[in-house]
This record gives sequence, structure tokens and C-alpha cells, in this order.
Amino acid sequence: MVQKDHGQEGFKIMLLGPKCKYCRRFGQKLGLNERCLSHKCALVRRRIRPGVHGSRPRVLSLFARQLLEKQRLKFSYLLNEAKMKKYVELAKKAKKSAPEALIELLERRLDNVVWRAGYVPAKTTARQLVSHGHFLVNGRRVRTPSYLVNEGDVITIRPRSKNIKLLEDLSQRLKFYQPPSWLSIDPNTFETKILKLPLAQEIQHNFNLGLVIDFYSRQ
Repeated sequence: MVQKDHGQEGFKIMLLGPKCKYCRRFGQKLGLNERCLSHKCALVRRRIRPGVHGSRPRVLSLFARQLLEKQRLKFSYLLNEAKMKKYVELAKKAKKSAPEALIELLERRLDNVVWRAGYVPAKTTARQLVSHGHFLVNGRRVRTPSYLVNEGDVITIRPRSKNIKLLEDLSQRLKFYQPPSWLSIDPNTFETKILKLPLAQEIQHNFNLGLVIDFYSRQ
């Protein structure tokens, strides 16, 4: 079993700039902010890449496709390059195929689990709340977004954090929210339990993970 990662992450990824441009750049909703869920989503209003040549079709080489896919995955999970490379290395050492192991590792990150559980609608908000220590894992305060959850872990909101503005409408939102099958959240106590570790075939995504593995294998 892969060990939990308690290391601190770099802050460069927090300086994303105009987040909607990343959705247009990669041609998919990345969930980086709340606009992704509204009619104001830039990808809905303008389905072309940013820049003066955004409307021109592109013919990409194999390396360019690998690079683009790596960047798309990296920004989707709010990773810096060092973290992305580390996850790929861990995935290669797993007893299953590297692409499957990679997506399963990324899904187990605490900031991703907070987002998947429906606590907040945006990934960047989930990362911010975890970094500020608003969540407990098995009763212990965890500030590391890259913390890897395990089966049986219980995630709760820190008692002093239940009334912060970002969580004030949580009970209303959870009434209509359906979490992934590997998570269970109590809409009354806001307690989330990891029922089992996520499996690659259960995770809905459109990444070509093989291209990502190949990108790092050629370095």
C-alpha cells in the first residue's frame, strides 16, 4: 500500500491567474472555480482556446500531445511539477497498471476528497480550506492537501469552522448532491467516510493517462 504523503506542496500552483482560461485551453471544465457550474462558464460562452490564434485547428506531434495531457491532468488536480512527477513514480511502482494507479492516487488526495464529497463546488476552494486547517481526518487536524486518505477514514469539519462563509449553505447543497460510490456523507453531521479506496474504473474522467506515463518515461 502506498504510504500517506504528509509533505508540504509548493505555492506556485496557487497563482493560477484567470482560471477560466485553463478550461478553454484544455477544452474541458476543470472545476477550478464556481463559474464552471454556472451559465457564466467561459467554456460554454466561448469554446475556443485563448489567444489570437485560438480558433485555428492544431496538428500536434506525439510529444506535444503527451505534454498537453500532462498539463491538463496537473492543473485539474492543482499539482506543481514536482508533485506530478512524484505521483507518476509511485504509480509505476504499484502492483497494477501505472495509469490506473495514478488516477487512484490523485483521487485519494484530501483536497480532492473534500471537493468530491460536495463540501465546496470548486477545487481551489477545497484546497484553500484544507490548507487552513478547517477539516479533521479521524479527529486530527490536517493541513496538507496532498494527504492520502485510506479506507475507513472519517473526514469532518472542524467544530470552529462550521460557520465560516464558504460552508454556510452546506446543508442545502448536500440535499441534492450524490457523492461517488466510494464516499458516504451524512447531510446532518457533514461527516464523510471513505467506504473503500477508489478504483480506476469507477472514476469518471477523460484523461489519456497512458500519454502522461509515457511523457515521464522518456525523460
